[in-house]
Amino acid sequence: MNIHISVSDRKQQELINKAEDFVDTVLKHSKNYLPTIARLCLVSTFLEDGIRMWFQWNEQREYISYSWSVSLIFGTLFVITNLIGQLVPCILILLRKQVNIAVYILFGIVFLQTVAYKILWDFRFLLRNLSLAGGLILLLVENKPDAKSLFAGVPTLGDNKPKNYMQFAGRILVIIMFFTLIRLDSSILHIIIDILGTALIVLVAVGYKTRLSALTLVSILSVMNVFVNPFWTVDSNKPLHDFLKYDFFQTMSVIGGLLFIVALGPGGVSLDEHKKRW
Repeated sequence: MNIHISVSDRKQQELINKAEDFVDTVLKHSKNYLPTIARLCLVSTFLEDGIRMWFQWNEQREYISYSWSVSLIFGTLFVITNLIGQLVPCILILLRKQVNIAVYILFGIVFLQTVAYKILWDFRFLLRNLSLAGGLILLLVENKPDAKSLFAGVPTLGDNKPKNYMQFAGRILVIIMFFTLIRLDSSILHIIIDILGTALIVLVAVGYKTRLSALTLVSILSVMNVFVNPFWTVDSNKPLHDFLKYDFFQTMSVIGGLLFIVALGPGGVSLDEHKKRW
């Protein structure tokens, strides 16, 4: 019995080692363009929403005017703010110009939309916006040089840097989105996805086998996004088209955040980092 368990454990460990070697190979061959792909995915929802503001100008401003009982002037200002406040920062981020300022503007847009669209009272959309915020934090981490100790006069340890704590916060927020995907369904496929997704969420949260777990989540999310949110199959005049399109690009942004985790690693506040000191 013990021999069987030992052989099984050894085969499992060999499989994990091969998977980690594969991730290392992927990183080795994609290190020059993986951050660019991550940035493009991350800002995709802001780009799509900014463009949406232009093509749905009247609908958006009338919604704000009706929803908040304000004049069309305020609705128009809201649309202009969202249009410029999303497209310009996205262009700056993709060009890697004034990235920090651009990210702070997008933080403001996320907060503005959370209030304006009353997302605070919609738990699912609130969690997705928090995931977006996590991706933006990781974008700041990528653009942030190593910082000094949090406390003057205290030696700087591997996990005692503001950058590492930002990376930890971003990592946690990005994976929050997966709680919106868990479905209490009796089908075998949903049960497998729920169990696997939950296990991977925990691994990314604690920072164990982080790159492998994050890349696996990227693969799962990418496949699910195509099958769950096929907005291109729905007539553009139907409300479902806009709903699926919004969901699709928000998921793409979370994928971008996960790709940043793959590219940047778990950071100092993680089991992977602590293992190096054992």
